[in-house]
Amino acid sequence: MEFETKSRLSRRTFIGHAMTACVSLAVPAFARAAVAGAKPLSVGLITDLHHDVMHDGFSRMQAFVAASRKSRPNALIQLGDFAYPAEKNKDIIDLFNKSHATRLHVIGNHDTDGGYTHQQCVAVWGMPAPYYTQVVNGFRFIVLNGNEKGSPDHKGGYPAYIGPAQTAWLKQQLAASGEPVIVICHQPLVGYLAVDNAAEIQQIITAASNRVVMIINGHTHVDNLQYVADIPYLTINSASYFWVGQNFIHESYSTDIHKNYPWISRTCPYKDPLFTTLTIDPKKYTITLLARKSEWVGKSPEELGFNEQKPLRLGEDIVPFIRSYQLSAKQRIG
Repeated sequence: MEFETKSRLSRRTFIGHAMTACVSLAVPAFARAAVAGAKPLSVGLITDLHHDVMHDGFSRMQAFVAASRKSRPNALIQLGDFAYPAEKNKDIIDLFNKSHATRLHVIGNHDTDGGYTHQQCVAVWGMPAPYYTQVVNGFRFIVLNGNEKGSPDHKGGYPAYIGPAQTAWLKQQLAASGEPVIVICHQPLVGYLAVDNAAEIQQIITAASNRVVMIINGHTHVDNLQYVADIPYLTINSASYFWVGQNFIHESYSTDIHKNYPWISRTCPYKDPLFTTLTIDPKKYTITLLARKSEWVGKSPEELGFNEQKPLRLGEDIVPFIRSYQLSAKQRIG
């Protein structure tokens, strides 16, 4: 079965560099009965901090924690590529874990660089399991691990796959849940750099569309929203940078910083950390995402002549902000 996939972003949605207060969209029509019985929900979201790449990862996380203490969400979620589960990273792991009584971790592909394992992430970060569920204010978050091996379509690089056992578990969780559901994963479940079996996962999610409110991911370091069968699939931008790679090496900071953190030269960093707060109003069926603006440190990808990773678009998906736009989900008939 094929499902309609649409991108709902356009340059008209971002006028100049002015950022308004928030992004708003509607709960999908088929999920509204499930949402109606839930409490209002607020969660802080941050992804792709890459503490082991950036020289200022700790201060970026501090900014997120400080903002969350003011907004007082019901939970905090880091969507992966956070920090190796290593002793040297204890301070930043503790900072996140102690910042809120309810926090969710998602394993990213880079969290196991250097020989670390998923089980080490589970143990050191304090996760229930590599994939799990947690109910927050009447919403069930289904946390996937998109880093499993065994994909018949693997073409090299990091594994990006949700294996048979996890897929069966996902079906079970969706069937058993009486709450509205939000599915989160590090890798996208649709579009560019999606897990290898994205079409299969989309079918499973769409079959449960009377409960699924939205999908949230990180990984691609872009700002993007797409729909599959009218369910929003939202990509949260990186807290730190856009990756440009080996062909566009340059220095954005001082020589000393680049000497001590050599991978930064393959990025276009954001001056300010990017993160957001997601809120859902069950009475109005609205989903709101707070906008956050930054700017490039040094040359932008466009100034470097970056022309890779199509279909990602300069100035549209590849941007130093979490944009604001006004959207509503298409109402399904029948």
